[in-house]
Amino acid sequence: MFCADKYFDHAATTIVRKEAYVAMEPFLKEMFGNPASLHQFGLQAKEAVEAARKTVAETIGASSKDLIFTGSGTESNNLAVLGAARRMRQLGKGMHLVTSEVEHPSVREAMRALGREGFQVTCVPVDSYGRVNPTDIRAAIRPNTVLISIMHANNVTGTIQPIQDIGKIAREQGVLFHCDAVQSYGKLPLHVDDLQVDLLTLNAHKIGGPKGVAALYVRKGVRLDPILYGGGQERGLRPATLHTAGIVGFAKAAVLAVQDQAAEWERMTRLRSRLVERLKQTIPGFTVNGFTRGSGLEDRGVEGLPHILNISIARIEGQALMLELDRFGFATSSGSACSATDHEPSYVLLAMGRSRDAALESLRISMGRTTTEESVDQLASALEQAAKQWRSG
Repeated sequence: MFCADKYFDHAATTIVRKEAYVAMEPFLKEMFGNPASLHQFGLQAKEAVEAARKTVAETIGASSKDLIFTGSGTESNNLAVLGAARRMRQLGKGMHLVTSEVEHPSVREAMRALGREGFQVTCVPVDSYGRVNPTDIRAAIRPNTVLISIMHANNVTGTIQPIQDIGKIAREQGVLFHCDAVQSYGKLPLHVDDLQVDLLTLNAHKIGGPKGVAALYVRKGVRLDPILYGGGQERGLRPATLHTAGIVGFAKAAVLAVQDQAAEWERMTRLRSRLVERLKQTIPGFTVNGFTRGSGLEDRGVEGLPHILNISIARIEGQALMLELDRFGFATSSGSACSATDHEPSYVLLAMGRSRDAALESLRISMGRTTTEESVDQLASALEQAAKQWRSG
């Protein structure tokens, strides 16, 4: 039987909040119209979509006119990266792009696709905590650089990037700046003007909303080429029937996530510290990959999302540990959900300087609203038992 408090894979997806489900339900039943239709059913749906658009936009300090709804964070990232790069090429602005070695696969692969189209791509390195140095971003910019894409918080380690500093550099140099904020949205205060971003990716299902709906903020004046073709929905940038119920649920979850984020940040920090301190004392060879809250690293500018904890236990593969924990009823991850079927070391950890063996030993534990002190203690006990069994076997 599924026990929500044993679910420790919230960075992959999280449970739909009851309030979001209740808000969605009428649009799955009686208010089912297509928001592009001109009759009363369609107009009713359109009104709900536009109200939700305004609500989501307000959570990031943006105008509703600048928010595009999409079907996933991956789609938003592709629209931002491919759409911006191709439009700038068309305008003759240049064909050089800057990103980092630890981006989400949707940005990483979009950049590779553009490389096959003739674009030049510079991947800046990260330090041992997975953090990009803004100085490296500045050094990578050329006269023909047209786009920088750096995530706000890493999906594997939780490390937070200095987005405001990078945004300032991009603005000074006249380069478009895209930020994937899928993991940080609802966890950290986000304001598009403070971050100085031109494009910002958001997702519903990481914050208690439904799967199948996401958004892309596009600053006024920024033009993109579409990556899908069809109707004229979403200013012609996302031609498809809008998922009205999902969009309504997204808005409800967004309001609740922003409302709860300060209290949840403190709670996640306490739970993380509780788990780390216990495992450090009970499991030989235990290490944390990325930032280590409470070790003083924050004072040196290294910080991360407290709900994501990436660990390694020496001489135990992360995938084997994950499967053993699953036997105890706990859901964790040996990588991001987008690459969980690949038995390859995390490229994020390799970029941080970890050896191949150390990267294969990694396990991601990510907490959420259903996580409690009791479930953290139970997970710690399961980890201790799994590690002992693995080594004795």
